[in-house]
Amino acid sequence: MMNKPIIKIFIVDDSAIVRAAISDLVKKEGDIQLLGTAQDPIFAMEKFQKLGWPDVIILDIEMPRMDGLTFLKKIMSTHPTPVIICSSVAHKGSQKAIEAMSLGAVEVLGKPEFQVKSFFEEVHNAFTHAIRAAARSKLKNISSAFNSKIEVKLNADSVLPSINRTSIANIKERYIAIGSSTGGVQTLEVIITKLSVNTPPIVIAQHMPAGFTASFAERLDRISQVTVKEAANGDILQRGHVYIAPGELHTMVKRIGNYYLLEVKDGPRVSRHKPSVDVLFRSCSNEGAKNCIAFILTGMGDDGAKGMKELHDKGGVTYAQDERSCIIYGMPKEAVALGGVDKSLSLTQIIEVIKKLF
Repeated sequence: MMNKPIIKIFIVDDSAIVRAAISDLVKKEGDIQLLGTAQDPIFAMEKFQKLGWPDVIILDIEMPRMDGLTFLKKIMSTHPTPVIICSSVAHKGSQKAIEAMSLGAVEVLGKPEFQVKSFFEEVHNAFTHAIRAAARSKLKNISSAFNSKIEVKLNADSVLPSINRTSIANIKERYIAIGSSTGGVQTLEVIITKLSVNTPPIVIAQHMPAGFTASFAERLDRISQVTVKEAANGDILQRGHVYIAPGELHTMVKRIGNYYLLEVKDGPRVSRHKPSVDVLFRSCSNEGAKNCIAFILTGMGDDGAKGMKELHDKGGVTYAQDERSCIIYGMPKEAVALGGVDKSLSLTQIIEVIKKLF
């Protein structure tokens, strides 16, 4: 039986309590080794020269001498390394947290200001899972949000039953549905910023917690030609608009007469996520699958695979991001394995396919 490869991690955080709590957490794992810790990025660089470069870096955002974002930029430009942001500002869905993911952070974890030790004990399994996933990730300078809860895995039936409807001839406008998770922030930014105002409506379910999705939409809106907003209940799909599903809510497409609108509501986690890609894709297959072009992008797990298979079987056009261009080839891999993907495409090819729909 082969031993798992050892993952060397390094913690950069100005809080001695946080450094100690994470250190204690990983000591219990046979395949994770603490390479070292530092109270700020400058000390970290000095230690890297002596100890070698880690496989994964746990990084705070707000620190003295050099902040985490500046350090993250430096890392990604000189020595791309999987980085997990562990910061109290992440709770707020701040622009700093969104920028960190845009710069290449693989995961973002919000830490509390108090009761730090008990917090890390509570999220032990999810945190070590994030470290292992980060170690497997591929960085290309192009995350899903961290979910600390391990729950019963429900399917889309728990939110939206499957129904059979055909596409309606008088709805000429087709729309795009996209699902993504780990690495999706960077990947979506590359895609959305390449699109024009003539792009068909796009609905996106990206795994992120509440607060992050609004900040993410605001950032994309500032840097894109298309209008990007956090989806709201009752939004009518319009050309040149991109709708980001709110964190901790499910977003669904609904057909009313000869147009489409969005339904945003609470419900149980599906495939352990909310928003869930499976729920979004289920709604698309219910409301006339042939009017939808769906993409499943980089991400851990299998959320979206079953929903894409339903879309595919009902006549929707379905694409998966290919393994080479994915940061985490999890969700697309599962969709392909189920037989729900028409074709796997590189990131460049995905952009070209969407542009042809203008």
